[in-house]
Amino acid sequence: MNDTPGWASPGSAPSDGRDPDAPGPAGSADRPGPEQSADRPQQPGDAPREPGVKWSKEQPPAGQWSAPTGHTGAGGPAQAPPPPPGGQGPYGGWGSGWGGPPPAAKPGVIPLRPLGIGELLDGAVSTMRTYWRTVLGISLTLAVLTEVVVVLLQRFVLKDSSAAVLDDPSATLGELTDALGDLLLSSAVLYGITLIGTVAATALLTTVTSRATLGRSVTTSEAWRDARPQIPRLFGLIILLSLIAAGIIAAGAVPGVLLGLAAGPEVGFGLTLLGIAGAAVVGIWLMVRLSLASPALMLEKQGITKAMRRSSRLVRGSWWRVCGIQALAAIIGYVVAAIVVIPFTFLASAFSGDGVTGLLDASGGNFGWTFLIISGIGSVIGSTITFPITAGVTVLLYIDQRIRREALDLELARAAGIQDHGATGGS
Repeated sequence: MNDTPGWASPGSAPSDGRDPDAPGPAGSADRPGPEQSADRPQQPGDAPREPGVKWSKEQPPAGQWSAPTGHTGAGGPAQAPPPPPGGQGPYGGWGSGWGGPPPAAKPGVIPLRPLGIGELLDGAVSTMRTYWRTVLGISLTLAVLTEVVVVLLQRFVLKDSSAAVLDDPSATLGELTDALGDLLLSSAVLYGITLIGTVAATALLTTVTSRATLGRSVTTSEAWRDARPQIPRLFGLIILLSLIAAGIIAAGAVPGVLLGLAAGPEVGFGLTLLGIAGAAVVGIWLMVRLSLASPALMLEKQGITKAMRRSSRLVRGSWWRVCGIQALAAIIGYVVAAIVVIPFTFLASAFSGDGVTGLLDASGGNFGWTFLIISGIGSVIGSTITFPITAGVTVLLYIDQRIRREALDLELARAAGIQDHGATGGS
């Protein structure tokens, strides 16, 4: 007999789940059969009757048993009674198959159970809204540092005329190849800087988000004190991930480049693009597998390689789900950032003296300090808002994967002082 609350469902037999006509102990020895009506007086030798149970002389065929309180429609199978108010079953708890489990405990920004996509996003936004002083302080600092590096690179290192060459209809294939290579390199460098800022934000906001799941606040100094011992390892993780990504892209592009040098740019150009596209696919697959390494490194106080293996194990079997959630969070972040950055970009163009025409005609590396500073302010504001969203989703996704695989919700419930979590289906 299954004593778990809610095991019985409409259409199952009472008490032990056996049909009265079925052979065995539950058939005739301990149950009154069709010839023994509940209206007939008790005879010597009859098995004791169960109190409150009446057995009809006309039993339904096997497989059509209904609960004793059910009723039969005209010509149809027996129907179960409507669920009692509040979803309470006849055996207590949330059972009888009519209602779902009771709401999971929610001491902080998320319920302590496996999370849906909406709950992950809501948890990240709730963390930012509830602990905004700490969250915005960390994200603003990282956004300023990241944007300073980007502005300096755009002004002094990545200054080129790629856009002019790409717009020139008389440019040769070799010039187009060189310009496209420079443009891809500039984009990769800027994206890498942004990725480093995102990883750093994820790591530093991990403490804030993990405390938020328990409903506990943390100051910026406390978050820094908790994260400081892992900072060297964090930078090592960032450098290693960057080298892996660069190595994968280089491995995809090198064959095309070498073939272009040997057989001419016409042959190597297409192969280079194809190799870069294939390498990008491999890089995305690997980066998703390693996307939970940062929170694993910060929360579990592990080394770099152990954190990467930990992320790989947590993502294994859930790659598409993790990738989809991360991509959705990134899209939301980019949309929010664009809403903030685009007006500042036009404003920067107006103040730089070139106007919108200059914005459309010039390359990003040829803008002056006025444009870079004003547009950089917009980028800082956008990153300050988007860093907590993307970082919060990553940390909560790490917690969600551990809840699904390791029942972390039980440990979190004990840490939050919740008694008997999971005893009634809360987990």
